[in-house]
Parts: sequence; structure tokens; C-alpha cells
Amino acid sequence: MVHRYKNNGFSIILDTNSGAVHVADELMYEVVGLKIEQKSDDEIRKQLSGTYAAEEVNDALAECAQLQDMGQLFTEDIYKDAIIDFKKRQTVVKALCLHIAHDCNLACRYCFAEEGEYHGRRALMSLEVGKKALDFLIANSGSRRNLEVDFFGGEPLLNWQVVKELVQYGREQEKLHDKNFRFTLTTNGVLLNDEIMEFCNREMANVVLSIDGRKEVNDRMRPFRNGKGSYDLILPKFQKFADSRNQEKYYVRGTFTRNNLDFAADVLHLADLGFRQISVEPVVAGPEEEYALREEDIPVICEQYDILAKEMIKRHREGRGFTFFHFMIDLTGGPCVYKRLSGCGSGTEYLAVTPWGDLYPCHQFVGEEDFLMGNVEDGITRTDIRDEFKGCNVYAKEKCRDCFARFYCSGGCAANSYKFHGHINDAYDIGCALQRKRVECAIMIKAALAEDNK
Repeated sequence: MVHRYKNNGFSIILDTNSGAVHVADELMYEVVGLKIEQKSDDEIRKQLSGTYAAEEVNDALAECAQLQDMGQLFTEDIYKDAIIDFKKRQTVVKALCLHIAHDCNLACRYCFAEEGEYHGRRALMSLEVGKKALDFLIANSGSRRNLEVDFFGGEPLLNWQVVKELVQYGREQEKLHDKNFRFTLTTNGVLLNDEIMEFCNREMANVVLSIDGRKEVNDRMRPFRNGKGSYDLILPKFQKFADSRNQEKYYVRGTFTRNNLDFAADVLHLADLGFRQISVEPVVAGPEEEYALREEDIPVICEQYDILAKEMIKRHREGRGFTFFHFMIDLTGGPCVYKRLSGCGSGTEYLAVTPWGDLYPCHQFVGEEDFLMGNVEDGITRTDIRDEFKGCNVYAKEKCRDCFARFYCSGGCAANSYKFHGHINDAYDIGCALQRKRVECAIMIKAALAEDNK
């Protein structure tokens, strides 16, 4: 499968199966397009004879053939057979999302967790349940040494003492079991203080700081329960926190909705405030919500990604670049084959744990009782759910089979598929359209920076 497109003056050709990317001149771009249409070399020569010299066309055809021989163009899909072995693999758990608090001190209007309640009740995880969760992770991690634990909510800082004690317990278990815990934290920042920042800088490999961008945008969607906005309180804390981590190993993470389709301005606002690690992501919400994205919004959103990509190149050249999470792409190594096929590993390698110890495929399935997999004491009792998620991959999804971006998004989010289609082996259509655009922009940025390096 070959995908070609034009963006910001670049004519780009992507060979999906090999991952090879080519920045082409106009002739090569046309030749590849005709090859995609399965035109023969003679047909291509005839069609282009009125525009290009015969020698030029022959050179382009020869280059096409050479790239194909090198395995960089029109390559075969070598992963189809790998998926069979992948489905048979023994699964080990390598990451947990600990719902340390099913409660929150904000009332974000788009919150899928219902202000931390997750279709259930408000609760804080006890130290005992948290320890059993870490014990479960160790016991089910096989020979894997590096394990990940994200403290999540609701708002995890509402249960800060237990967070600290669980980190200490995890460090003790590392020595006993030859494991290495990578702890992370996601917070709205309301309760952040110097003591918490100092502890996180010592123990947390990454911290996600939730803010949506401009003050009016953030305060509209992320207010306190009394309606007052959170921007003025959290911003200086986040700036101090990011600087204390040397502008590394964190993200300011926002959500854009139909209320701010000009979200590129929010990304650039955060960059202007000094943040260098930024993620502003599209809201996922049902069509009944007034802030939900709609199909007719897709062209506007794609235009915003183009605006953002061009501005990022400009700022990089000026020495004030920043990282945008959705434009991060590795064209040389990238994720391993199995990661490309299976995605995030939800329901198999990655599980969510409720405050009372129930296990779900991921944080977005918490509260959906059909997906209750077991608990930290008894382990996974619904192996059928695990097996269903084990079979969730790009080859199980009809919409992924002819999509050039499939090995970059790995089939998209299973929770979004379930939310919009009632099962996990479909794909959220708006999300797919935006993902394809982000991949195109990310590759274009790489092309522009490579040209600068020349």
C-alpha cells in the first residue's frame, strides 16, 4: 500500500508496509500515482509524454523499480502472518492505571469519569488495595523487569498520602523481585504544592498536567463545582512544576471541543507561556453533547493541524521549538511489530484498577460491568474478555485494512470503538480522520527539518 499527499509545498510518498518515506519531485509524484492506478510503464510513458521528456520519464520509472527492489516502495505486507503468532502469545501484565481516587475537586464538563465517579460511587483507594494491586502486577508480569504504574483519578492528589506510601512500597518490592517501577501521575493541579512537586521530581518518571489552553477556553470546560474557573490557580503552579523538571518528562495536556475548533491557538498559547511538552487532544463525546465534534468539523480541524505544523517548523528554526504529542513520530525505528499491530495493550498488558480493587481493560471501561475482568485478590477471572482484547488489532478491523496510518495508530482506541459502535473491533470515524491528518503533518515536519539539516 502506498499513500501520497502534498502538504506545505512537499510532495510526500509513504510506503505503508515498510514505513519508507520519500519526498518526491513532481514527476516522481505523478509516476507513483499512475503506478498506484496499476498503469503499465508503457501507459505511463504515453500519458506523460506531452509534459516530460522521454528520458526523464524513463529515469523516474527506473528509480521506482529500484526503490521497489530495495523494499522501500510497493512492498508486500509481511505482518499478516505475524498476527497469528501474536494472538497465541502468553500475555503478561506490564502496566496498571491505579484509580487512586474516584473523586475530583473540579467539574469538567466533558469528563468521561463523571467527576471521578465512573458510573458508580465516590471512593478513595486504601493502602491495602493499592499494595495488592502492585503485588498483582509483579505476580503477573512474568520475566518482564520494567513495570509502569499511573496514579489516576478523578484527582489523585485527593489521596496523596496513599500515593506516597504506594511508591515507597513499590521501591521496596523492586529489590525483592528484581523489578523496576516507572511511576507516573495525572493531575488537575488544584492541590499542587512544593512538597508534592519535590516528591514527583524524585519519584515520578512523567507527570501529566491538565489544562486546556487559553483562560476562556479552560475555564469554560474545566471549572470548579461552583462554576469558577481553574486557570488562574493552576497556571503558575504548572509553570513552576515544568521548570522544576527542566521542561522534560511532563506534558501539559488539554482537550479541545467544538467550542474551540481554533485549538492551534491554545497549543501556541501554552507554548508562549513557556511549556515545551504539549498535548491538546480532540474530545470524544456522543453527538447529544453540544461540545462534541461532528463530521462537518473535520476540515476545520485538519486546517488547524496544518497551521500548527507550519508554526512548529518556524519556531524550531528560530530556536524556540516545542513538542506536540500528536506530531511525535519515529521514522527510523518506531514501535516494535507487535506494538504496531496491537496498540496500547488494553485488556492484556495494561489494566485499570478501581479503588476497591476491580480490574478493567483500561480506565475508559471502568464502570462498564460487562468488562469487569476480576480483582486484585483473585486475579483475572474473565479470561474471555482478555482473549477478546488479545484479538483486537489492525487486521481484525475492516476499516484499518486499507488505511495508510494503521501502523501508526495501531487500530485506534478500543473504548472509542465500543462507545460509538458497541464492540471493540470497529473504529471511531472522526478519530480516524484526524489521526490520518496528524500522521501526514508529522511526516511533513520531519521532511522540512531534514531539508534544513541538508
